[in-house]
Amino acid sequence: MRFHFKTSYDHDIRLFPDWWTFFVYGALLAVMVALPFLMDSFFLSEVTNVMIWAVAGLGLMLLTGTTGQVSLGHSAFMALGCYLCANLMFAGLPFLIAFPLAGILTGLIGALIAVPVLRLHGVYLAIATLALAIITEDLIVILRQWTGGVNGMFAPDIMIFGTEVNRWVNPEYWYYMTLAIVVIVTLIYVNLLRSPLGRAFAAVRDSEVSAQAMGIDVSRTKTIAFGLSCGITGLGGALMGFFAGAFNNETFTFLLAIQLLMMIVVGGMGFIHGAFLGAIVIAFLPQGLSIVTDNVRVLNIPGLEFGAFGAILIFFIIFEPMGLYGRWLKIRTWFELFPFARRDMFRRQKSYLKTERVR
Repeated sequence: MRFHFKTSYDHDIRLFPDWWTFFVYGALLAVMVALPFLMDSFFLSEVTNVMIWAVAGLGLMLLTGTTGQVSLGHSAFMALGCYLCANLMFAGLPFLIAFPLAGILTGLIGALIAVPVLRLHGVYLAIATLALAIITEDLIVILRQWTGGVNGMFAPDIMIFGTEVNRWVNPEYWYYMTLAIVVIVTLIYVNLLRSPLGRAFAAVRDSEVSAQAMGIDVSRTKTIAFGLSCGITGLGGALMGFFAGAFNNETFTFLLAIQLLMMIVVGGMGFIHGAFLGAIVIAFLPQGLSIVTDNVRVLNIPGLEFGAFGAILIFFIIFEPMGLYGRWLKIRTWFELFPFARRDMFRRQKSYLKTERVR
């Protein structure tokens, strides 16, 4: 068992709690760097797809898991980020400039939308964001001059320092580009949580009344969280569209937003690790179901994939609301405290304060 003795505030907000954690993440990064030499192009593309989902999931995790604001419309911002990046590149900007600029513009547009939308709470906020996702599908068709409409749009070629990054020609380049983006986005997320703004996000999530009593501008904090969340999700959408090679109004449907929400619930709401664990489930479950249905013809049922997603979501909501990472924390704590661990120490607690009931 490892104990962390914190003697100052700096110890509480440091990036790695100890050298062992630093070594573990360093080893994991080394394995990820060596992965193209250990597997073929098909599985490498699947791992790349997992990382793309993780980037989009980190965006929604910032809003829903960290700030406590439910959104069912983040597929709209994935589409916005993808089309902005493609149009900026068609306008002559290189990928290294168009990609982050698309994320910034998506975040600014998301912050503007958040001003009226975040006046709503709970299920009303979810319905408003869901309506936004449904409207976006029609807007993609209407704005065909910039989106290609129903026919869609082919992703422009990605050139980085004179080298073409093509999924089919050199999948290892695509993998390393995505890995670099994932590392950068994750570091931004981690450092954001360590900042005063990140702690304000958590305070708003736990109790808006208490956060306001401590001097936090709740509306401003929610707007910033929504904008940052949309920006990161827009980056994930750009990667997803470019990875597919072509995209149209059917690429970014509201079902994509439902999958995003399911991903962070299954992975573990409020945990950075939860976005990655949920991305593994979302990315590999269709492949696993495809293998099973090919071998067992009886299970070749239309809509089996969405049924499996729904069953998994219901299972985690009922039996493990903290998701896969929450279950891992419980297992690790049980072994660390053995033989003194007791079942009651994992009993669920209400996630709201009594002061929240005045609203």
